Amino acid sequence: MSALTASTDAAASLAPTDRASGKAPAARTSRRRGPLDWVRAHVLATTAVLIFVFLLAPNVVMFVMSFNAPVGKYNYIWHQFSTDAWRHPCQVGDICQHMGLSLEIGVVAMIASTILGTMAAFAMSRHRFRARPAVNVLLFLPMAAPEIIMGATLLTLFFSTIGSGSMGFWTIVIGHIMFCLSYVVVTVKSRLAGLDPTLEKAAQDLYATPRQTFLKVTLPLVAPGIAAAALLSFALSVDDYIVTKYTAGDQITFPLYVYGAVQRSVPTQIDVIGSMMMLVTMTGIAGMLVLGRLRARRR
Repeated sequence: MSALTASTDAAASLAPTDRASGKAPAARTSRRRGPLDWVRAHVLATTAVLIFVFLLAPNVVMFVMSFNAPVGKYNYIWHQFSTDAWRHPCQVGDICQHMGLSLEIGVVAMIASTILGTMAAFAMSRHRFRARPAVNVLLFLPMAAPEIIMGATLLTLFFSTIGSGSMGFWTIVIGHIMFCLSYVVVTVKSRLAGLDPTLEKAAQDLYATPRQTFLKVTLPLVAPGIAAAALLSFALSVDDYIVTKYTAGDQITFPLYVYGAVQRSVPTQIDVIGSMMMLVTMTGIAGMLVLGRLRARRR
């Protein structure tokens, strides 16, 4: 007992705390962080910034070069600031006519692929049937197969059925619907997979008819996925070159015009139209974000 008391008194005498002066014990000195620790702490943020710079740099260059007054036919080197191309975007050839054709094809392909893809996504998510695995494989084939294979196959099909003279607007639309359909089905199915089934059951418990349940419960919840699929299919259709090249006949869309123009010249109007499309897209995204925040505040 006396030994235990002696050891306690010794420990108290060795304690760093000075009760009379009221000083706290000294804290442990932290280990100095080296360069490797800084890299580990900031590697994710740095990688994200570099990826965004890599993705946005071509758009920034395109927007800047749209205000250039090049010397010669190629808008590759900055020479002088000018807004002539913005004031006269349709001055070079039939560039606006070809852009209008691409937009028209994109709208038709978007509407058709969105309707068909949404119905297919609902059928595959809500029903069980024997051919479901085979349908899944067939829907993923356009996404997995190279576009040049799809384009050559469509060319053979149209050439052997309607002939090359009848190829044009509708053959392009059919080709675009084929590869847009897969993206719509995948997007809408992912939205349906995250849908809470108890919400529909609650509506049925409140004596809602199947039509009322679909229009007032299911469709509003799936609408963001449908809108995203529609925008994705429109962008893919307007931007497509390979399938369009094989199915266009004598029609020339904007991507085909750009490819042909680059071989002879690169007018500034190409950058102007590309910048317009980018600005419209950014404005739409900003508008959707603002509407989402306003709705969240109202709730």
